[in-house]
Amino acid sequence: DFCALEQYLKQVWFSSGFYHGIKAKVFGPEWFNSYNTAAPYGQNDGALWQGVGYNSSLTGGMRLEAFGFEGTFKPMVTFSQNKAFELLPSAYDSKYAYFWGYGGNVGIDLPQRFGDKSYFQFDWGDSEIRYTYHSFTVGFGTQSPWLGPAWLNPMLGSNNAGTYPKLDFGFRKTDFIVPKLGWNLGQFETRIWIAQLTESDYFDNNGKLDKNLMNGFNISYSPSFIPGLTIGATKVCLTRWGNNFLMYMNPFYSSNDIDGIGEDQKASIYVDWTFPKVGFEFYGEIGIDDYSYDFLVNPMHTLVYTVGFKKAFQKINSELIFEANNFEMSQDFQLQWEYMGYYAHAQILEGYTQRGQIIGAGTGYFGNSQYMSFKHYYKNGNITLFVHRYSNDMNYIYNQRFKADNKDSPSFKETYNKFYSKNRTTLAFGIDNSYIFNSNAILDMGICLNWIRNPYHELSIKDIFNYNFTCKLKYQF
Repeated sequence: DFCALEQYLKQVWFSSGFYHGIKAKVFGPEWFNSYNTAAPYGQNDGALWQGVGYNSSLTGGMRLEAFGFEGTFKPMVTFSQNKAFELLPSAYDSKYAYFWGYGGNVGIDLPQRFGDKSYFQFDWGDSEIRYTYHSFTVGFGTQSPWLGPAWLNPMLGSNNAGTYPKLDFGFRKTDFIVPKLGWNLGQFETRIWIAQLTESDYFDNNGKLDKNLMNGFNISYSPSFIPGLTIGATKVCLTRWGNNFLMYMNPFYSSNDIDGIGEDQKASIYVDWTFPKVGFEFYGEIGIDDYSYDFLVNPMHTLVYTVGFKKAFQKINSELIFEANNFEMSQDFQLQWEYMGYYAHAQILEGYTQRGQIIGAGTGYFGNSQYMSFKHYYKNGNITLFVHRYSNDMNYIYNQRFKADNKDSPSFKETYNKFYSKNRTTLAFGIDNSYIFNSNAILDMGICLNWIRNPYHELSIKDIFNYNFTCKLKYQF
């Protein structure tokens, strides 16, 4: 019988590496709703695109674990009313595509609007099949990896976009023991993955280049002799689907293939340091794009960064969160070519996206972002006040220098007058309240005002004020 099998497995050497039994867990359901009155707004919401009008997503599922295997089924269904709003002229085949590109030479699959109709969407969400033996793990599924310490805008992995199929393997948190001496130097965790990214329907008319290959590598280390500290590194490479799979599985592979099929490589290093006794956490991350250049001579080339902190105030049951992201182009591009930014590319024109949404930072992606929130916990929930300022397209403004010959020329003066202080900037003020009815049901409601300056850059004639209303109901078993 089953009990006899379980007792037998506990005595076998091989089977000591996994849990002997069966577990089941039910997720959700979780129902999210939002309404935007004048402009799209929202991030880190998976496959959902929160356009103008009513938006909704529903997710739920279950996980089954047995003898080292895990099966998770947690799909998402989304709806976007997708009401019309004024668009900037597209730079690509679709009239709904992003407004900025270099004549097909450098680009990104980032639609301003996803067509002209309301639409439903099915996404596999955090679904996967996984096997774990001791700390070694291998899995296939669609879970979106959140990479690095950032709270709002991770550089190289977030849930800002829909999920994508991937195969990964590596080690979960594992003690680093020195052989024979028995010293525990801390814990490390690592993962290598290979994934397929898909182009949206609102980019170009080339149906033969709709799939991209993404390979990723991440490692983190928490030394035992520095409590609370974690350091890590991430590397990703994009190329066309069907290219040399094994070559890109090598985490030390480094190139910038211009003459061949095309590559786009990115990397970051980060630190996260927590101080539990005083309730403080600091984190930072720096990243570079296409890093095949002289790092000693020009270490700031394509450099982007994130800094942030969290501070808990136990006496008043509150928490303060601050995060700043800078994704602007480095100053050396004033002497080089036009550069869209960290998430766009000349060889992989879709950029670092999945079905039209960036899989890294959801705001500030070609500019900068600053976010601060204050959360207060009370008996039956918490209430959060936040302010968020971000400019997504600073690089668009900076790149206009190519239209000017020199400071005394008419073209320079015309460019200055046309683009100075014309960067699209959003200032968001919001309040969110999460109320726990009982141990199972949670209701979350919020309202946010978006004040959008220069909504159409040099074409702007007035500001836009968008109201974002949200309501989320979650039932947990």
